[in-house]
Amino acid sequence: MFIHNFKYALKTLFRDKMLIFWTFAFPIILGTFFNMAFSNIENSEKLEIIDIAIVDNDEFQNNELFKEAFKTLSDEENEDRLFNTKYVTEEEAKQLLEKDEITGYLILEEDTPKVVVATSGINETILKYVVEEITTNGEIVENLMEKEIQQGIGSGVYNLYNLDYEKIYKNVLEKTQNQEAKIKNISNNNLSYTMIEFYTLIAMSCLYGGILGMVAINKNLPNMSNNGKRVSIAPTPKGKVISSSILAGYITQLVGLALLFIYTVFVLKVDYGTNLPLIILLGVVGSLAGLSMGLAIGTLFKTNENIKTGIVIAVTMFGCFLSGMMGITMKYIVDTNAPIINKINPASMITDGFYSLYYYDTLDRYYFNIASLLIFSFIMIVISYSSLRRQKYDSI
Repeated sequence: MFIHNFKYALKTLFRDKMLIFWTFAFPIILGTFFNMAFSNIENSEKLEIIDIAIVDNDEFQNNELFKEAFKTLSDEENEDRLFNTKYVTEEEAKQLLEKDEITGYLILEEDTPKVVVATSGINETILKYVVEEITTNGEIVENLMEKEIQQGIGSGVYNLYNLDYEKIYKNVLEKTQNQEAKIKNISNNNLSYTMIEFYTLIAMSCLYGGILGMVAINKNLPNMSNNGKRVSIAPTPKGKVISSSILAGYITQLVGLALLFIYTVFVLKVDYGTNLPLIILLGVVGSLAGLSMGLAIGTLFKTNENIKTGIVIAVTMFGCFLSGMMGITMKYIVDTNAPIINKINPASMITDGFYSLYYYDTLDRYYFNIASLLIFSFIMIVISYSSLRRQKYDSI
């Protein structure tokens, strides 16, 4: 029964012209427009070294992690350095920022880093992410130092009353040397601001799977279709019928996403980088998030299919707008003023996953976004299941 209904649902979805347009055709058309509009804007453009300032106060001087990190990222002997750093007073930093001579400046207050910028843009975003990554590494080092001290005291290596913190700190740094996230300027090879638009295009395509999820659940609701009426009174397990329809929708969405990838890579010559398996994984999990969102909308809203489709499209486009589709600075603005929005926005999770593959040598941030998408999908599925269980009909 499961296989039979799966085949039937798959054929039905592929024969629906509206679904085929939004799932297959629209992302490809939009990608073509992106390529036509932006292909020559930044051809062979390299990310320039970013001018920043650091307030050289006592707290910065006492923070070895930040000192060493920015020393490495600003090393003039390294042609791939990311920053041109000036060490100044707070008043001088403010004046440099007012004169637009720097992108922003960093100040440490009570061991808490604070990034000050005048405008929003990609350089400001890079500075913000670098500081966040260094802060995260600092927390890891502190935890490892505590364990190192406890183990050292227990084994007699360290004296409780005469601890050499500088030596312990260096030992911990040596142990974590290969695990630190090092951000490098690799933009001379493949950086293009227009890649952000294609990242959001992939996110939009994933979330458009919500239309398929919504249609799949509608065809099994007795108040939405004749097929739903038959399913409701049929002596077959409804769970199998609904799950087979949802699986058919998911497979259809993955086919559409695969076609979009093939088109953008081989026709538009978009370079997504070398982490192809991780990019595919992000697309698969992102599609699941989109499908589950459509299931929730399909079960929660008691209205006709056209209105539900409009809701899915509106939610998807608004999420993509916040993640940078209509303006690459929007994501930074949201991160700065209302970061919780991007934490729950699946489109932002997907685009941030692509950013992390590009900007970082480690995969911590990438897997955080994968986990966030899976949690989002789980919550949407639970909401859909709960809503379906509560639905009752006086007559069909």
